[in-house]
Amino acid sequence: MTTYLSLVRLSKSQPMQALANVLQPDHMPKRQAIAHNLIWSLFADSPDRTRDFLWREEKEGHFLVLSSRKPIQTDLWQPHEVKGFAPDLRMGDILEFALRANATRMKRGDAPQRVDVVMDALQSVPKEERAAQRLEIANTESAAWLSRQGTKAGFELLSSQCEDYSVHALDGYRGARKGQPQFGICDMSGTLRVTDPAALAVQIAAGFGRAKAFGCGLMLIRRPK
Repeated sequence: MTTYLSLVRLSKSQPMQALANVLQPDHMPKRQAIAHNLIWSLFADSPDRTRDFLWREEKEGHFLVLSSRKPIQTDLWQPHEVKGFAPDLRMGDILEFALRANATRMKRGDAPQRVDVVMDALQSVPKEERAAQRLEIANTESAAWLSRQGTKAGFELLSSQCEDYSVHALDGYRGARKGQPQFGICDMSGTLRVTDPAALAVQIAAGFGRAKAFGCGLMLIRRPK
């Protein structure tokens, strides 16, 4: 199956500049929801389409998209930069990676539930100490999560650093803060060793973790310079 990696950028036309505050609001949950719809517009060629792409925002109005189809060109966007994505992966290759992920796991018990690995670990820390320990715990838990992913995704994690961890509420939620639907986002980077090239290629195309509709899951890889 052909896969494409595209750099897509919002148009700099005068009408689009006038809509900048609408299309790129400062309120992060709303920004993610709008970005999701903007990226969908690149692939919505029929009403029954299901999502078959991953994306991440690189900077304001600039997005990377991994997809099984080329993005549609419209007036909303500058000309897309599209290239085929077919990395030549071999067993033993050392690669650098960057990944924005919503890292979760199933928590066993009387009522099994899916939990964010960082949020769950923070529950054992006194509330007054959580802010100070947040990034350290995010670093430890995200690395452990990604290492577990590697056992089935064809790689061995060699190093990992969580550069940022943030929690976002779902846009449009109305109600008490307690019970508010939230998801955490880890921005990770590091190095890995390829153990199963085919499995890694499949997993990169499928994405890692959850919240893919909100710009998570796309792993970027490159060979060390």
